[in-house]
Amino acid sequence: MSTASANRTRFAGVLAATLVLTTGIAGAGTDAAAPGSRPAPSAAPAPAPARVTSAWLPHWGGEAAYQDALAHAAQLHTVSPFWYQATSETTIAPHPGAGDQRIVEGFHSRGIKVVPTVTETLDARAMADLLNDPTRRTAHVDTLVRLAESPGYDGVDLDYERMAETDDEDLRGQVRLGYNTLASELCRRLHTIGKQCVVTVMPYTRDSGHAYDYAHLGGVVDRLRIMGYNLHHAEGAPGPLSSLAWYDEFLRHATNAVPVDRIEVALPAYGWDWTVGSTDRARHLTTLEAEALRLDKKATYRLDPESGTPHFTYVDQGHTHEVWYQDAKGVAAHLAIMRTHGVRGSGLWALGFEDPALWGVLAEGWER
Repeated sequence: MSTASANRTRFAGVLAATLVLTTGIAGAGTDAAAPGSRPAPSAAPAPAPARVTSAWLPHWGGEAAYQDALAHAAQLHTVSPFWYQATSETTIAPHPGAGDQRIVEGFHSRGIKVVPTVTETLDARAMADLLNDPTRRTAHVDTLVRLAESPGYDGVDLDYERMAETDDEDLRGQVRLGYNTLASELCRRLHTIGKQCVVTVMPYTRDSGHAYDYAHLGGVVDRLRIMGYNLHHAEGAPGPLSSLAWYDEFLRHATNAVPVDRIEVALPAYGWDWTVGSTDRARHLTTLEAEALRLDKKATYRLDPESGTPHFTYVDQGHTHEVWYQDAKGVAAHLAIMRTHGVRGSGLWALGFEDPALWGVLAEGWER
């Protein structure tokens, strides 16, 4: 796409200019100074651009996801390998490849922090019981701290979502109260040993995210990551993964409750393929897969102006499919909303999924 190519070209120019300034190549080939003259002072090196993006490394992403992170190391301050899941207060089960020191050391060599993600398998009732039992909660904090002390880890990212999936308001309140206490205790322990405490949450809107107390969590964590996706999801009706109005809604709440420099909005690099009229779960596609499918089906690319996300339709074996996803053009529109709220921190779900032009859009978006 012409816009994507232009973004990549402009970003390449920025990188080239930075290399010239930091290596001193700009002075090569000039005339030598006259005898006895003092050499002209060299230009001060250009300051390195701020790293304002983090990203998740999917454990199923293989070498391609790892190399994707290394290729964009200059923009990443943190990578969170999606390596662990808590199955009880004292058990954290590893996914394949968890703790791979080649990956950990490779990120550290590029100045990237490694803060692995822990999800949970326990539902709302089980988590409420665990979180509000002081003995069990302390055992869980102990387990998480031991994980953070593993070789090369710079902290822990808690991505506890299943506990939030309840319509029982009383149970949700128990989860929220217990999670506040857990976060306070965990962050205090991690900070004592020089580790980062990161918490990932659902967007807080009229309809979601009420299991999370943004104000409390924002007061104890290093970063609060907000998942800026799944406005429409695999088990619902077709539609955009996010929208401009939705971003404005959850960012208003977030910035009123949390210091803005602790907020990070995670951007989607994937989509869903719904079969229209079917109740089957939608099929997951990375952005790369979605665009390849669109080209294969010769479907028309459309960027929905209301949501700021691309979509297309196609017919397969007599069934109409509707695909919504996110790409660099859509992200540019969403970054503009983030800027209006003063939020610079961005995240990416997930490495190896994204439109290659995304990195140029991120770089340009934060230069404005």
